[in-house]
Amino acid sequence: MNLTDLLNKKIFTKNDLITLLSLEKESDMNLLFQKADEVKNKYCGSLIHLRGIIEFSNYCRQDCHYCGIRNENDDVNRYRMSIDEILASAEMIFNAGIKTIVLQSGEDTFYKGTDIANIIRTIKEKFDVAITLSLGERTFEEYDEFKKAGADRYLLKHETANEKLYSEIHPHQKLAERISHLKYLKSIGFQVGSGNIIGLPNQTLSDIADDILLCGELNVDMASFSPFICAENTPLSYVENCKLDLALKTSAVARIYLKNVHIPATTALSTLSPDGRKRGLRAGANVIMPTYTPNEYRFNYLIYNNKPGGSEAPQIKLDSLYQLFDELDLAPSGSKGHSMKEAEV
Repeated sequence: MNLTDLLNKKIFTKNDLITLLSLEKESDMNLLFQKADEVKNKYCGSLIHLRGIIEFSNYCRQDCHYCGIRNENDDVNRYRMSIDEILASAEMIFNAGIKTIVLQSGEDTFYKGTDIANIIRTIKEKFDVAITLSLGERTFEEYDEFKKAGADRYLLKHETANEKLYSEIHPHQKLAERISHLKYLKSIGFQVGSGNIIGLPNQTLSDIADDILLCGELNVDMASFSPFICAENTPLSYVENCKLDLALKTSAVARIYLKNVHIPATTALSTLSPDGRKRGLRAGANVIMPTYTPNEYRFNYLIYNNKPGGSEAPQIKLDSLYQLFDELDLAPSGSKGHSMKEAEV
């Protein structure tokens, strides 16, 4: 079967996904990216959804081997933002016209479920926004609290569907437990995001295909496929960074297979290449997540080396995004960007 016929299939097998992930010729990869862009426009439209991130704590109880803010990294300057600081950042996001706020942190049990719920309620009372949580694994009771308080989405990446590889990089966690959390979040009405890390040591193309398939099985609303980038003071600090082409191919293949999910052009793509995010938007991505963490904290939320961000004012960064959209003949949606799957109901 030639590549054009493969790309136009209605139903894809795991071997089909591996074949597409294996493409190496530039002309073949360009065909893949073009098809991903077509599928994105058909199922999600041409608008780009913006989500403003507030990284409100870099404390974490876990010791994931790839992560710069892992608990055992004593060289991290730890911080927790106050509620007033979180609200000030939320107001900045809202005033910029961004309708989704992402509250992100390490697994910091300093914040009880009631604390997070109060922050959610306060933001919802003040601003007409959607709220995404990215807090790692919490208890099922806390998930219930967050949902009742008004949170709309939960992002919890499975990171790898290979159980052996998962255990190698997560010394205190189990893949089955992570999947049970994702299923519970979906069952109580959250729009759920998951995804993988591309380029982990000993990871194969078959593993990456399984990651895409798992996102389909979980019926996720957002799927984030992030390239591995090494972080100092971690067990994987010696590992070579993911190749940009593999990251882009993964996003494109996921778009073609999953169709109507939100897929971000991750910030990490800009670490791999100055035009990485631009290329991501041309390979099926339809979400950008600019950071609104205050400068005094932003440089301490370093989950990997050379994280983009700089010290420019958020509006300057947003203006540069709008300039990029103009260059690509794209536009921001201006909506809350809820799940594309809601249209099916």
